[in-house]
Amino acid sequence: MGNRTSQRKWSWFAALAFLALTSTAAQAGGFGGRDDDEWSDDGHEEREPYAIGLWGDLPYSTLQADPGIPNLIADMNAQQLAFTAHDGDLKQGSNSLCDDALYTRALGWFNALRAPATFTPGDNDWTDCDRPSNGGFNSRERLDHERQVLFGTHYSFGQRRLRQEVQSTPLCLGVNGPTPCVENRRWTYGGVTYATLNVQGSCNNLCDTAPDPDEYAARNAANIAWLRQTFQDAARRGSAAVMLITQADPGWDTSDPTRAPIRDPKTLAETDANPDGYQQFLLALRDEVIAFRKPVAYVHGDSHYFRVDKPFQDAQGRRLENFTRVETFGDHPENGLNDVHWVKVKVDPRSREVFSYQPQLVPANRTAVPAP
Repeated sequence: MGNRTSQRKWSWFAALAFLALTSTAAQAGGFGGRDDDEWSDDGHEEREPYAIGLWGDLPYSTLQADPGIPNLIADMNAQQLAFTAHDGDLKQGSNSLCDDALYTRALGWFNALRAPATFTPGDNDWTDCDRPSNGGFNSRERLDHERQVLFGTHYSFGQRRLRQEVQSTPLCLGVNGPTPCVENRRWTYGGVTYATLNVQGSCNNLCDTAPDPDEYAARNAANIAWLRQTFQDAARRGSAAVMLITQADPGWDTSDPTRAPIRDPKTLAETDANPDGYQQFLLALRDEVIAFRKPVAYVHGDSHYFRVDKPFQDAQGRRLENFTRVETFGDHPENGLNDVHWVKVKVDPRSREVFSYQPQLVPANRTAVPAP
């Protein structure tokens, strides 16, 4: 990674800092209050087609931060999106500090988006912060701080804000004991139910510099509860589909050892001798997907390889036809802006498959083959 600086960079960061400060001031009332830019969609019964934007694992370098992220945000803002979602990792996992400025900078980016903007934490944002190269922070303290800065209200980010349901029961663990898992969110738009869940890479906090099995156990139970409640809510509403947004690539079978944990696709047990932070969650997910029967999209980042596929199998080894995994672009700073792109999802609740996916290659970020 280089230490590239420019007047334009500092002008951009100054603008973001202003946005972050004004947003923080607007949210100072905590979970109360709303303004003219706050709105909710409680079913949107018309069920007309719309589009959303997905991105994550960005930025991993100063070049990706500027001009990469501004280019990406401008490209999203130029399109009519119902909302956007970042699936975690606001920076690289090593040799980059988890200081307070990290979260303030992210807040500025999210609030620069015209559409409502949602986010779920990534391991580089908190579980990896105990690495000496990241500043040797206490991971729970960093997640506590991230919750305070980025999840202090019932609303999304963005120049328009979307009201969300929040997992407010104190099921997770922070520095001082039980605390609400306020990063776990749920909302309904256009007849589709969406939810974020704090499922992390790095073995879901069971490995790396300072494993924390107590924190994992509490958060994993909370995630499973939120998962089940999400499908119950979708069934009650008659939702056409469910989309789940997490950070970790948990691994689904034996086919991808370079990018994800290896697991038996029938039992969902990890088979590569690393701590398994995902089996219980995946078993619950499989049960819910099968029972729901309608389309389920599972969005994640973590392994930095854009793809849309169907890797999930039942206990007999049969592919779950209604389940689609969507992995966003991200990482690879050695290639500059090569992977600073996003995914557009077209959502038609009246169609059979509901979701269709289109990678959005930001013209200003194309590296190997410049835009025509």
